[in-house]
Parts: sequence; C-alpha cells; structure tokens
Amino acid sequence: MGKLVRDRIPDIIRAEGREPRIRILTNDEYVAALLVKVVEEAGELRDAATTEERLAEAADVYEVLLAVAELCGASIEDVVRLADAKRQQRGGFGGRVWLE
Repeated sequence: MGKLVRDRIPDIIRAEGREPRIRILTNDEYVAALLVKVVEEAGELRDAATTEERLAEAADVYEVLLAVAELCGASIEDVVRLADAKRQQRGGFGGRVWLE
C-alpha cells in the first residue's frame, strides 16, 4: 500500500541510490489521497512533542491545505479569506473556550 508524498521525494530516493516505484494518481485518486494525507499530517501534529516538531508538522498540514485549495481552483488567500469570515462570525480559538 502506497501513500501520497511530496513531489521531490522520488528524486531524493534516487539520490540515495535507490529506485522508487511511483505512479501518477488520477484526479479521483488524488482527491482521496489528499484527504487521507491531511488526517495523517494532523495526527502527526497532534503527536508532536516539542515546539519545533509542532511547527514542522504544521508546515506539513499547510502544504496539504495548499494542495486542497489548488484542487478546488482556489488560492491560500481564498482559504484565509474564508477563515477570516468564519472568525468574524464564530470567533477563533485564542480564547481557549472548552464547551462541556
């Protein structure tokens, strides 16, 4: 079973003297793989123990979000605008509010 990887990973594997087995996903496969990837990266963010690890995992989540936005024909700026609108309507998470 494979997984979606960053575009340069096959080149990195080749530089290590190995030959990766790859294929290019169809659009439907790509959508499904991105949705799996965002959950994978979010789990890694959850499990990160240090600030440095959390920032590195947040960067991975961000990269997947960029790909999702592009797939939707949008930019990260479009996502930011939507997030800003939601924050205006519903607030953010800075207040640390826990609903019991």
